[in-house]
Amino acid sequence: MTSRRQLANAIRALSMDAVQQANSGHPGAPMGMADIAEVLWNDYLSHNPANPHWPNRDRFVLSNGHGSMLIYSLLHLTGYDLPMQSLKDFRQLHAGTPGHPEVGDTPGVETTTGPLGQGLANAVGMALAERILAGQFNRPGHNLVDHYTYCFLGDGCLMEGVSHEACSLAGTLGLGKLIGVYDDNGISIDGKVSGWFTDDTPARFRAYGWHVVADVDGHDAEAVKAAIEAARAVTDRPSLICTKTTIGFGAPNVCGTHGVHGAPLGDEEIQATREFLDWPHGPFDIPDAIYQGWDARARGAAAEAQWRETLAAYRQAHPELAADFERRMAGELPARFADHAAALIESAQADGKDDASRKHSQAVLNGIGPHLPELVGGSADLTGSNNTWWADCTQVTADDADGNYLFYGVREFGMTAIMNGMALHGGLIPYAGTFLVFSDYARNAVRMAALMGVRSILVYTHDSIGLGEDGPTHQPIEHLPSLRLIPNLDVWRPCDLTETAVAWQAGLERTTGPSALALSRQKLPHQSRQPDQVEAIRRGGYVLHDPDTTAQGVIMASGSEVGMAMSAAEALAAEGHPVRVVSMPCIERFRAQPQDYRDAVLPPALTVRVAVEAAAPDSWRVFVADERGLVGLNGFGASAPAAEVYEHMGLTTEAVVAAFKAQLAG
Repeated sequence: MTSRRQLANAIRALSMDAVQQANSGHPGAPMGMADIAEVLWNDYLSHNPANPHWPNRDRFVLSNGHGSMLIYSLLHLTGYDLPMQSLKDFRQLHAGTPGHPEVGDTPGVETTTGPLGQGLANAVGMALAERILAGQFNRPGHNLVDHYTYCFLGDGCLMEGVSHEACSLAGTLGLGKLIGVYDDNGISIDGKVSGWFTDDTPARFRAYGWHVVADVDGHDAEAVKAAIEAARAVTDRPSLICTKTTIGFGAPNVCGTHGVHGAPLGDEEIQATREFLDWPHGPFDIPDAIYQGWDARARGAAAEAQWRETLAAYRQAHPELAADFERRMAGELPARFADHAAALIESAQADGKDDASRKHSQAVLNGIGPHLPELVGGSADLTGSNNTWWADCTQVTADDADGNYLFYGVREFGMTAIMNGMALHGGLIPYAGTFLVFSDYARNAVRMAALMGVRSILVYTHDSIGLGEDGPTHQPIEHLPSLRLIPNLDVWRPCDLTETAVAWQAGLERTTGPSALALSRQKLPHQSRQPDQVEAIRRGGYVLHDPDTTAQGVIMASGSEVGMAMSAAEALAAEGHPVRVVSMPCIERFRAQPQDYRDAVLPPALTVRVAVEAAAPDSWRVFVADERGLVGLNGFGASAPAAEVYEHMGLTTEAVVAAFKAQLAG
């Protein structure tokens, strides 16, 4: 019988060989955590290599994603569709084994990790999704949703502040199916962490309300197994297993040093490691007995088959709930969602009134929320300001998970990374809010959402100097253009109720990435439209107003400045200058339209162009060639009522008129 250590040594060998062949990578963590991974994956993890997406599988997250050869080795050895050639091509283009794990690139990878701490926060989101779905669907005698989330993490993850945000909330919510395994090897890139990281980690997590299993020898399989058993026995709170390991275990001359953290071992050290580990096999050579010891295909198929029986019984007992569960896990919206959204948009255009777009957003949620049980909302301690709570919201708590709203507290980064985990888990569509200026706190998690293509809605209110008296610390300037620079993020800035309803529908229907809604604090004027104009909103940019005679130019705007653009067009028309007005609620959507549509909205012949937006003007340079046509903000705001701040910053109807006339004058 193959020993546990021999099975773990397969991970060590594959990791050092792949990093050596790539001449790039991090062998230390995989070699140090191999014994822990062997126990978890062979004795506890419920997964099916033949179907990496079956809903009730355990989720495994490698938060210290630089150790990616750990998870690639595990996936290959246990039987996933990850051939040896992919490991040989580690870190090469299209190999399926990128330098850091990427969801969608490699079967069995649950989330993209590498930016430290975020994988841990994603794991909190996955465990939270399991908890919410169990509350919504499980019934007596029918535990349809019942799985664990396991997360490996390192010192770097715990140094990152996002770990505090996410783990504090996880403890408060009592996520008993979440088990973290801390690789306490005392080493990071710069050397021994004792010079900059001396936290009492067990005490820290106990203070969060976690169950902690401390001082576990990470190279003693029986000690690791006992620790996992202890963690699984505690169901009312998350658990952290603190394991002591030696980074680069098995490499006799460099183990325990930062030299093994992020560089190939070299041929001589690899040979010494093979001798030390009694691993006589050549590079990428795994004996059949080792493969047999790791093969999880039969066990995984049996686990999924047993759950399928549970699902079949559930269908018999609760057919409507079962259909809803399967629809939601497939990522499909309700059959009549489009009809409900269309009716809401039609009503919005017919009955829309002047109001803040943040309040319009709440009205939309009240209209569509009852038809979308998968919606789970929240806010970073700004619920009343973000207007993210709607009539049928109920709070998710440690005692009652059958809800649809989370009070995240002042944790913008953690909130966004948790949302990513919830979306990746499946069955839920998360949305949550904060002020637009605080999107900076969450920016890397927003970037990760876009990189992974998750479906989430980021509600950013108080989107301009229009928030007024709170002053420049709270008035976003650079945030809209900086968010628009993130690939695969749709940024919507609607001007009234109709555009807000379309933005929500577009975001909810989008399955390939997140959407951000930038919403105003101040009241905005409702705009009149014809049906074809309403339909065109979803294209991101459209003609809101055309003069009766040939236009001399175009004024473009988004959100709160659309009303200003309309006023400027009216003033110019009175002076004999007919102007087209284009509302551009989503530049990304507009730029993705066919060229003929874009030319129809912004005819190349109309070279006199003005773009007005209460933000840094860089987003509009692609449409406006003349610098004089950019009416925006190039400095920080001021503390005063909104109208006075607009006047002070030179963002006025008169400024738009002057910018247009200056170009006409040549």
